[in-house]
Amino acid sequence: MNAPIPTLDTSAAGAFASLAPPVWRASTVVFNSLDDFVNRRTRLPDGFSYGTTGTPTQRALETRIAELDGAAHCVVFPSGQAAICGALLALLKKGDHLLMTDAAYGLAKAFAVERLQALGVEVEFYPPRIGADIERLIRPCTRLIWLESPGTVTMEVEDVPAITAAARARGVLTAIDNTWASPLGFAALAHGVDLCIHACTKYMGGHSDVLMGSIATNDEKLYRSVRGLQSLMGLAVSPEDCFLVARGLDTMQVRMERQAASAQLIAASLAAHPLVRRMLFPALPGAPDHGLWARDFRQAGCVMSLQLVEAPYDAYRAMFRELEHFSIGASWGGVRSIAAFYPAEELVRRRFCDVHGPVIRLSIGLQDPQALLDELLGALGAFQKSSTL
Repeated sequence: MNAPIPTLDTSAAGAFASLAPPVWRASTVVFNSLDDFVNRRTRLPDGFSYGTTGTPTQRALETRIAELDGAAHCVVFPSGQAAICGALLALLKKGDHLLMTDAAYGLAKAFAVERLQALGVEVEFYPPRIGADIERLIRPCTRLIWLESPGTVTMEVEDVPAITAAARARGVLTAIDNTWASPLGFAALAHGVDLCIHACTKYMGGHSDVLMGSIATNDEKLYRSVRGLQSLMGLAVSPEDCFLVARGLDTMQVRMERQAASAQLIAASLAAHPLVRRMLFPALPGAPDHGLWARDFRQAGCVMSLQLVEAPYDAYRAMFRELEHFSIGASWGGVRSIAAFYPAEELVRRRFCDVHGPVIRLSIGLQDPQALLDELLGALGAFQKSSTL
């Protein structure tokens, strides 16, 4: 004989309060009546009809991210790449023309080329510093301009107001991957962008232990399209992951302030080092696009790139062997520092790129900045010693 399923005693619920948001888990959502069930799809885009459409835990997080972005609406996805693909699929169809910055995240570019083009979308990459001249690339069938500023790895800053003004004048939508700056560093929607995408994996989660992406907008029609695609594709987000990102948001401002200050100190010191031939960090005076960054951004991110003097690959091996505070990895934005290496061959494949040669990308964490700098200086010493052997 099966044991009876106990009912939840809610008599004491009113006496309980917590500073932590509740975690609502659900696959099945139940309804009060037959009519409610039959009409369940009308609950979208905000309501609940099945676990894939979200729970109150997800909606609470979406509300917080929307507030940070200055948006009316937000939809979260299982990863930053899922949010990128979701935005592109929700907006584009066969016969449309997509303009995408050549400095975009590599997997975003790969999805556009390998998948969107197979669906009949024409993809064209533009120079990230094109500014208002993007107007000459806009066609009658151009549906979307995709921005990322600063660009992945090479850190080009786009003139977002100029690009969005040209797009609006021609009735073209704009979307931006705003992960580097976060809502605290760059108010994308206030600068005219229609959709703002974040990899919440980075600053928002903040601890390198969760994957999530978000899309925020002020346009009700775009919101309904994005939410509909998220539901249709079953791109559910775990309530536990929503809890982790919500917890990360509580400390994001203080973490980013510390990381930005440390990044500024480290970038300035590295820029003066004789082995560093180029610093790619727009918050640094004298760096490429610093003027645009100073005009539009409120705060720096913690990610920078640098190029060293010419040396064999073994010199980079020697340098990375010296790293202890810096872990070697591809992500960034967490409390621990990370170093990544991009061979020259990866950049050669880009059509519009003025960065030639290998690139080292650093994400500055919450460790003592002087200890991080000392480690990098020691690693540069190992680089120099190996390159002269």
